Amino acid sequence: MAQRYVRIKTVQGQIYYGLLSLNHQVKVLDAPPWLGGKSTDIELEPAKYQLLAPCLPSKIVAVGKNYADHAAEMGGVVPNEPLLFLKPPTTLIAHEQPINYPTKQSKQVDYEGELGIIISERTKDCSPEAARQKIWGYTIANDVTARDLQKKDGQWTRAKGFDTFCPLGPWIVRELSTEARLQTFINDETKPRQSACINEMVFAPEILIAYISEIMTLLPGDLILTGTPAGIGSLQLGDRVRVEIQGIGSLENTVVCP
Repeated sequence: MAQRYVRIKTVQGQIYYGLLSLNHQVKVLDAPPWLGGKSTDIELEPAKYQLLAPCLPSKIVAVGKNYADHAAEMGGVVPNEPLLFLKPPTTLIAHEQPINYPTKQSKQVDYEGELGIIISERTKDCSPEAARQKIWGYTIANDVTARDLQKKDGQWTRAKGFDTFCPLGPWIVRELSTEARLQTFINDETKPRQSACINEMVFAPEILIAYISEIMTLLPGDLILTGTPAGIGSLQLGDRVRVEIQGIGSLENTVVCP
């Protein structure tokens, strides 16, 4: 199994990055791994920590309509160049933390399972060829969206920016096959609502990184959400939504009324 990098909070309130073992013990690192963090002598048992979102980015850069079938189901066409938007870092939550349904503002909140990419180093005006070396690792994300507000507002900040609207994790892996499959499930359903290989993206990760770096400087630990495939749908209070990516694992969160 690939090494799994996590970010945790101890029962004493300390926050660390670490390596997760098969028995769920965490070997603590002395810094974020993309900043060269090394193993320490601290090892924590599962009862001594809780998982947090595996990175704390300065920004979350997301990509819309990056799968052709999703663009079609949204009633549009694939953009000629990547369609970018931002989510605030305050949207981040970890595996098994609740998604808060903003019932006062929205009546339609959707799931969007996605592959997340973590940036390894400061990146500006990068070529697609060089961009491959700027990927530190991969994780699972859910770009939760208030769909009615997205349609109403025309721009996407409010619809995508509510607290808890970016579940992320449970961990980061360094390598991922381009043929890895992304699937999204609701509750105990065995048939996925979403299912696509990540190589079905219109704009591959290195193209996205290069394009974004021509606009803004990407910093170590920044997060890129690479888009969602077809099959988006609404969430109801009490729903459990699970996003799986082969080679990473599964990210599960329950929808609650805050």
